[in-house]
Amino acid sequence: MAESVISLQGLELAFGEKKVLQGVDLEVKKGETMAVIGPSGTGKSTILKVLIGLLEPTGGKVCIEGQDVSHLTEEEWNEIRKHIGMVFQYSALFDFLDVGENVAFGLRQHFRLQEEEIRQKVDELLQDVGMLDAKDMYPVELSGGMKKRVSLARALAFGPRIVLYDEPTAGLDPIRMMNISRLIRKTQRKHKVTSILVTHDMDSVYEAADRVALINNGKIVAVGTPEEFRYSENPLIRGFITGEEIAGATEAFR
Repeated sequence: MAESVISLQGLELAFGEKKVLQGVDLEVKKGETMAVIGPSGTGKSTILKVLIGLLEPTGGKVCIEGQDVSHLTEEEWNEIRKHIGMVFQYSALFDFLDVGENVAFGLRQHFRLQEEEIRQKVDELLQDVGMLDAKDMYPVELSGGMKKRVSLARALAFGPRIVLYDEPTAGLDPIRMMNISRLIRKTQRKHKVTSILVTHDMDSVYEAADRVALINNGKIVAVGTPEEFRYSENPLIRGFITGEEIAGATEAFR
C-alpha cells in the first residue's frame, strides 16, 4: 500500500466560537489526486490554508511527508513550502509582470540559477501547459483559463512534490473547465505529484481525481473513488451531485 503523504488526524480549526473544521480525518497517498468536495462554507479551502501554514489548527494533527506540521514556526514553514505548489482560485498572478516573469518569479527569489537556466525552465513549463506563445503577454490580456494555466506553471516551477488546487475551474466555461481538469491529470502523471483538488465541479472530479472526500459540517463524511460516488445511493452524496433536496441528506452517514 502506498504511503500517506498528507495525513489529517482529528483536525480542528475554530475562529472564536465558530468551528469550521470539527475533527477532519483524511489520508492522501503518494502520487494520487484527492478531490475534496462539499457545500460552500464547510471548510474545503480552509484545509488547504492549514496545509500551507496560513492557518494553525486549534486541535488534532497534520502530517506532511511524515512530519508533524501542526505548530511550526514561519521559518520552518518556509522550508516545507518549498515542496508544495499552490494553484489559487483566482490565479493570483502579478499584474505588473508578463507571463514568463510570473513563472520565473519564485525561481529568482529562492534559487541561485543562471538566467539561461531560468529561461529554459520557464519555457519548458509554459510548453507543458500550452502557454509558451503567451510568454510575453500580461495577465490583463489573458482569459480566465489562460490565467489558470500560467498559475499551474508557476506552481510547478519549484519542482514540488505536492500540489494543492483551490477551485481551479471556478468561473470557466465547460470546455475550459475540462481542459484544466485534463491538465491536472497530465501534471500528476508527468511530475508524479501528490495533489488535493478542492472543487464543486463533479466533471473535474471524474476527469482528474483518483479518490474523492465529501466534507459536511466540518467533517469528512465519505471517501471513495469517483465511480463509487457517481453511483452512490448515499443521500448526502446524491444530494451534492444532483443539487436536489433528498430525504435523509442532512443525516449523518451510516
